[in-house]
Amino acid sequence: MRLRMGFVVIAMVLSVFGARLVQLQGVDPNSYAAMAAAEGLVEVDLPAERGDILDRNGKALADSVDGLMIVADPLMTAEKAPEIARFLYRELDVDYAATLNRLREEGSRYEYIARRVPATQANAVIAAAEKLKFKGLYTQHDPLRDYPVGDVAANLVGFLGTDEPLAGLERTFDDQLSGTDGSARYEVGAGKKIPLGENTVTDPVDGQDLQTTIDLDLQWYTQRVLRQTVQQWGADSGLAVVMDSQTGELLALADHPTFDANHPTESPKADLGSRAMQDVYEPGSVEKVLTLSSLIDLGLVTPRTQIVVPPSLQREDSPIGDWFDHGTIRLTLAGVLAKSSNIGTVLAADHFKSGQLHEYLTRFGLGQRTAIGVRGETEGLLPAAGVWTHQQQDRIAFGQSLSVNGVQMAAAINTIANGGVRVSPSLIMGSVTTDEGDVVGTDTTTERRVISEDAARQTALMMERVVDEKVGVAPGAAVPGYRVAGKTGTAQAVGADCACYDGTFDVSFAGFAPADDPRFTVYVVVKNPDTGGGGSVAGPAFSKIMSYTLKRYAVPPTGTRPSRLPVEW
Repeated sequence: MRLRMGFVVIAMVLSVFGARLVQLQGVDPNSYAAMAAAEGLVEVDLPAERGDILDRNGKALADSVDGLMIVADPLMTAEKAPEIARFLYRELDVDYAATLNRLREEGSRYEYIARRVPATQANAVIAAAEKLKFKGLYTQHDPLRDYPVGDVAANLVGFLGTDEPLAGLERTFDDQLSGTDGSARYEVGAGKKIPLGENTVTDPVDGQDLQTTIDLDLQWYTQRVLRQTVQQWGADSGLAVVMDSQTGELLALADHPTFDANHPTESPKADLGSRAMQDVYEPGSVEKVLTLSSLIDLGLVTPRTQIVVPPSLQREDSPIGDWFDHGTIRLTLAGVLAKSSNIGTVLAADHFKSGQLHEYLTRFGLGQRTAIGVRGETEGLLPAAGVWTHQQQDRIAFGQSLSVNGVQMAAAINTIANGGVRVSPSLIMGSVTTDEGDVVGTDTTTERRVISEDAARQTALMMERVVDEKVGVAPGAAVPGYRVAGKTGTAQAVGADCACYDGTFDVSFAGFAPADDPRFTVYVVVKNPDTGGGGSVAGPAFSKIMSYTLKRYAVPPTGTRPSRLPVEW
């Protein structure tokens, strides 16, 4: 009896095994095989290496260096997830709750814990985890973005966040720089790759480099001079532009304050963009160059035109004065520019017919984006011709009641340097498409004649008198050995809160050299200095930057005699 019962039990057990075998092999073999395989399959991303951002000479402004991502296998980390999450929080400053969830993710064998970790740090964390007997953490190749020159051109280059570009050229040209990630799928057993198991790899496609027109060494020097100027005069901020007069290429585009692109969160948000492109301000007396050159182009005046300048000028309900006190003086048009007389400029501008000044300013590029590829660029403000009043034209003629950005104004002044032809500014070498679909770069440069070559030459001769130590307002902008043409600007600033003049000033200097054979145009703007005007504050900064640029590019003095146009009569 006992033996018979034993046979019955054995028969029942064999029946169960048989039924299970039939189910596995006969009823639904594929689904169970897939489930078994899935438990041992891991699919991982293979990050593409990001393209470099380069200066005009191939020096890196942003590049990729060795980095690692830290990855977890939840099948192995779930049991000690709280302890491991606390450890990773301490070592990597990752979010504890999010990390805990990843360490426990059911059905997963692959979870990111931290991206773009420096290789030495990542390896140290894994070594420390192993000492603590934490299993299931490992590293994988993940290129780390590096900005080898720190704050140099950081306002242009921008920076990356954890998973995406957040600012600057990094964001604008992400499609070109980022490339395409690859992937790998393979079988694992006991937490390790099975050598002869399934192994499928799709290789990543690395991003393409982006070459700018910026000269790294010149950019560094320009930023240093700008920083010293802002600090010396107790100003809020400043910007500086260096442009190749003939090609429109931007060799330097500096802002201060700026930030270290390797540590962007350590700086205020207001310092992370490009003030030279995103801030708007009234250009002040630099605008007079555009006004007077337009009059000369129309044949309405010459540099020797005689103007009687009274102590003040009553225009409708608002008197116009000069920055300096004087009685009735007699200035030539060249003298009006050299002395920066508002009254003289307005009297000269009376020769314009309706709409003419607006047409010229539009052709100079005011009121329009330069579209060089910098996110958030403002187009400035040039009031529509149809709404101009006589009083408004008076103010616009000497630089009020309109606004510009730094590159926009530099390109307008550069039109005089380039023989009356406006060449569109460029920041990127070649031809590249932005994230908004615009094609930009040196290959897309355009030219437009604004004034005649003769009018540009006569205007340059007048601008030389501005830096003359005997008759001009900005002798500090002179460059020893070179003929320099330039113009000061001092403009009342509009406060963001009141939308009115708030008692502060923006001072500037724009010019080019050699004046009779221009190679470079430099524009410096300093916002809210403690004291001083465009000649005393921005002029010396212009001189330093221009002197360095001329020497760096081995531009010899022309050896010709400077302008001696009369300023009085």
